[in-house]
Amino acid sequence: MSKARLEAFSDGVIAILITIMVLELHAPEHATWAALVPLWPVFLSYVLSFVFLGIYWNNHHHLLQAIKHVDGRVLWANMHLLFWLSLIPFVTAWMGQNRFDAQPVALYGVVLSLSGAAYFILTRALLASPVIYLAAIPLSFVASWMACALYVLVAIMWLVPDRRIEKTLFS
Repeated sequence: MSKARLEAFSDGVIAILITIMVLELHAPEHATWAALVPLWPVFLSYVLSFVFLGIYWNNHHHLLQAIKHVDGRVLWANMHLLFWLSLIPFVTAWMGQNRFDAQPVALYGVVLSLSGAAYFILTRALLASPVIYLAAIPLSFVASWMACALYVLVAIMWLVPDRRIEKTLFS
């Protein structure tokens, strides 16, 4: 599968998620400014989740610009990410309708945390720094501590993957 197809599918899913969220914003029955006031928690939840989905969409786009090949591992890692992102409209609606009560806010945090973990897994599936790993293999026979240092270097590089991807691609 090409990365363009993976990117198009993921873009479509994220667009649908945003559409589902906006459909949860129901217009009030009365045509007054006061009728909008009770809707502020639902609207604020929507804005927050829109920003999060926008961040994922943007970072996903940058991440896919850095790859050449998509394999089954990448497809499943991407589906894992999309699964957790697909729950955002549900937890967004629950949180907004319940005016930011503790349990909906906690579940919102769980979904965001698992989305973040899924994104990390996807980055590892796509960009496991194979060149450095491959360089470390023969180096291990010369100086194993240097090979280990390269492995640590890769781990440090990917602690904050998105800024580094953007710097590499656009500098």
